Amino acid sequence: MSSSRILKFRQTVWQYWKAHGRHDLPWRKTKDPYRILVSEVMLQQTQVPRVIEKYKEFLRKFPTVHALAKASLADVLKAWSGLGYNRRAKYLHDAAKAIIRDHERPYLSNAVVLDKYKGIGPYTASAVRVFAYNEPDMLIETNIRAAFIHHFYSSVLQKTAIADAALLPVVTEAAEGQDPRKWHWALMDYGAYLKRSGVRNNHRSAHYTKQSKFEGSLRQVRGTILRELHSGSKTALTLYSLIRANKRIAGKALEGLARDGLIVKEKRKPARPGWRIA
Repeated sequence: MSSSRILKFRQTVWQYWKAHGRHDLPWRKTKDPYRILVSEVMLQQTQVPRVIEKYKEFLRKFPTVHALAKASLADVLKAWSGLGYNRRAKYLHDAAKAIIRDHERPYLSNAVVLDKYKGIGPYTASAVRVFAYNEPDMLIETNIRAAFIHHFYSSVLQKTAIADAALLPVVTEAAEGQDPRKWHWALMDYGAYLKRSGVRNNHRSAHYTKQSKFEGSLRQVRGTILRELHSGSKTALTLYSLIRANKRIAGKALEGLARDGLIVKEKRKPARPGWRIA
């Protein structure tokens, strides 16, 4: 890519961000790595408007990594309720406990290798580095992909799936000399603006996955089961009646929740066994 093209792209991104950036997002007002970790996990597969209030509520209940580590999974899942993809809450809870266990001074310093913990992948670990410590790193997520594909891969001849590895050279060059934290905020906001303006290009990414319909889905049944279990254990028969889902789908949801470590089956004698949050 020519340096003039990169320069023009930077100017466009910075100009948009300075005029219209989402400067008031609560996770942009902190450098606390724990709070940034919480926001990054919440923002996986969930839109920003849905996350804002949940983020504030969650941190009121679990203001530090120590508070989260000491909490029960049931309390964590209850605080998470409404965000969906509840495995994320368990992974975050498990990571908090592991961080406390593994480090004498568990302040999520940049020496903590976050992506060794299940559910916290390389992207999330890099995001904490960038947004908490302002260390240079390359972040590529859905809005950032939209911006780079729109500006550098807009040719009608480029129809094949574009891998992040192909984007990386231009992403790296564009980031050179920029403030890591603010540059990535600006890229995300600009990419989100392009989408609102009608740009639809993420399907051209090799990493694009279309989200399945939520209404009537297995995800919806899983979430409904967990909400019912917040008030205490229940038998499968009671759950079938409460959630009004067919037994095959509800049974599959129960099996999946148990496999993910979110619920466990109680042993009741002589009554039928019940399910409760793990």
